[in-house]
Amino acid sequence: MHWLFGDQLGPHFLTPGDHGPARDTPLLMIEARSVFRRRRFHRAKAHLVLSAMRHRAAEFGDRMTYVRAETYRDGLARAAGGRSVTVHHPTSYAAARFVRSLRQVTVGPARGFLVPRRDFAEWAEGRAGTRSRQEDFYRWVRRGHNLLMDGDEPAGGRWNLDHDNRRPPPRDADALPVPAPYRPREDEIDDEVRHDLDRWERDGDVSFVGSDGPRRFPATRAEARAALRRFLTHRLEAFGPYEDAMLAADPVMSHSLLSSSLNLGLLDPAECVERAEAEWRAGRAPLNSVEGFVRQIAGWREYVWHLYWHFGEDYRRSNTLRHTTPLPGWWRDLDAEAVRARCLRTVLAQVRDTGWTHHIPRLMILGSYALQRGWDPAEVTDWFHRCFVDGYDWVMIPNVIGMSQYADGGRMTTKPYTSGGAYVNRMSDLCGPCHYRPGDRTGERACPFTAGYWTFLDHHRDRLKDNPRTARPLAGLDRLDDLTDVRRQERKRGNAPP
Repeated sequence: MHWLFGDQLGPHFLTPGDHGPARDTPLLMIEARSVFRRRRFHRAKAHLVLSAMRHRAAEFGDRMTYVRAETYRDGLARAAGGRSVTVHHPTSYAAARFVRSLRQVTVGPARGFLVPRRDFAEWAEGRAGTRSRQEDFYRWVRRGHNLLMDGDEPAGGRWNLDHDNRRPPPRDADALPVPAPYRPREDEIDDEVRHDLDRWERDGDVSFVGSDGPRRFPATRAEARAALRRFLTHRLEAFGPYEDAMLAADPVMSHSLLSSSLNLGLLDPAECVERAEAEWRAGRAPLNSVEGFVRQIAGWREYVWHLYWHFGEDYRRSNTLRHTTPLPGWWRDLDAEAVRARCLRTVLAQVRDTGWTHHIPRLMILGSYALQRGWDPAEVTDWFHRCFVDGYDWVMIPNVIGMSQYADGGRMTTKPYTSGGAYVNRMSDLCGPCHYRPGDRTGERACPFTAGYWTFLDHHRDRLKDNPRTARPLAGLDRLDDLTDVRRQERKRGNAPP
């Protein structure tokens, strides 16, 4: 038998070679209820994962054994008995330990990524004594896979087109003037999943957070390919310039919404970047948009995957800043209505209603707010894992521990990613109608991000003083004439919703 985990659902997990199954090898999937008992997942995430698994199982008919069990171990015993089983390397340390502990299971290399783990290890070892930064890795991947290259040089003469991709949203616009993203249609399998989740909750068996409306993200290979095609054809052109911008009424902007499909294994990253490049070479998409999209997948996604394994399992416990404040209940429950600050209320509501926001709200609103308040980075990481439809252990450990919360002290990024309200005001339309003012540090209308930013710098000035990328903000901190008032105000605000 060949065992497919719930994030190994695309055809590239079944091609022969590297312990891949033959065309007639019996297949196995296990739906383990214990997974949903361990964490309070977003309801839309639970629905998407189970829908994707059950859709994939239905496609194989009698070749697939689909087991609903309490645990993976129980399911494996029921389905395989003592027979030999193959499986591709899972995507978490816990799952990898588990499959390796089973004598009957042979574990093959991971699939679903552009770079094999052994190749990354060799690259990182070859840079001994220097930091393995994402930009260097990204250029190495592009050379190795001949992505957006003109001979030995990057297409267009520059590796990085971020400078062209940082526009604020169009003024006086509620939404970008682009066609809507692909939306799937639910079927009887979706109905079955929703009925099961309702029953589990009624029975007190599991508990979820967030809303589960009509499914917004692909659950099948056909849907994922349709979503990719629609993005490339209708939305890629506008993606680059506004990829860092935010609009209250347009949470999707021109983003691809393909992260969940990639992380479920429904799409192969190679097909995504190669087809995007083909759009540019055919003159149908600008280079800055295509490079920005390729960077997200061939650069950042690959980099995060490899750092998860490269840094080791203890990395998840990194807490260099010694942040230990627990997450408040209103945050855990996605209670956006408890929040007055318009940017945070808007983004928290997006997570509540869809289980998704794009990368800037994640980093510069949700993550930045948690960092400024000194919340426990392990708890913040678990929250992102549970509440986002594309969240997995390997995704969130580096993204949150390393980048968002700077809990590793700079192993992954060169500075903490946090800002005052001025950044949010520049890159969005969120500040205008807000009760708070982005330029106010103190008083009734003091922006919680602005006051929180200066409080964060003040609290960690000794740790950050030797970092050249924080020298200018620290110099600004020393010029504040109301710092004492800011400190007193933020202590009083505490962990209450802003």
